[in-house]
Amino acid sequence: MTYQWADCDRNTISSRYDRIADFIPVFDWLFFLPPDLRRKAVADLGLDRGDAVLEIGCGTGRNFQFLHDAVGPTGAVYGVDISPGMLAKARQLRDTHHWHNIELRECDGAEFVAPQPLDGVLFSLSYNTMPHHRAVLRRAWQQLRPGGYLVIMDAKVPNGFGGRLILPFSLWLMKHTMLGNPLIHPWKELAAIAENCEMNERLFNSYYICRAMKPLSAGGPREAAQAWDDDAEFDEAHRIAAE
Repeated sequence: MTYQWADCDRNTISSRYDRIADFIPVFDWLFFLPPDLRRKAVADLGLDRGDAVLEIGCGTGRNFQFLHDAVGPTGAVYGVDISPGMLAKARQLRDTHHWHNIELRECDGAEFVAPQPLDGVLFSLSYNTMPHHRAVLRRAWQQLRPGGYLVIMDAKVPNGFGGRLILPFSLWLMKHTMLGNPLIHPWKELAAIAENCEMNERLFNSYYICRAMKPLSAGGPREAAQAWDDDAEFDEAHRIAAE
């Protein structure tokens, strides 16, 4: 049997996340998110004091503590999200902790332009919710400095028979909660533009962290700007993913 996922438009996604902003900690528990997964994802960015990092789909700011600790007070943390409800929670958290170097923006990740080259980019439980994930990834990669890391942390359908067995339920659950497409393979899309892509799976292969370093020199197997140069194919790919 072939399963398909019909992506929602931006307004639908934004409205859904506005409604669930108060319950994000509950969803971490509901989906059995490993308690150290956020910390590990930030650690894989390899950030130093004074660095600049972007989190795309920052939500309510549940990674801010780790990001702020990594770059210190002299660094810069940029967070973007399309949900004003999620960002309101993120601003409240930022202001409560006096993290003055965290700048938040309500915008599409494919449209965000960082004010400086980025030392790291993080997608944390957000990549699969973006219908145009490839465009967002391409924009982020272009703004990452050579030697910087891009990290995607998210959930996935486990491998093998168990994964095939729970796939219908996963599609139903995502449709009614987080709107994350369980059929796409972000680690493959990252590998398409990066020389080396590392993958670390957790909790019976249902969660993963993948990361790639932008090459220090130009070139590599595929340049980001050329990774998906067929517009017709790209448009179809980001509308519907099928397996």
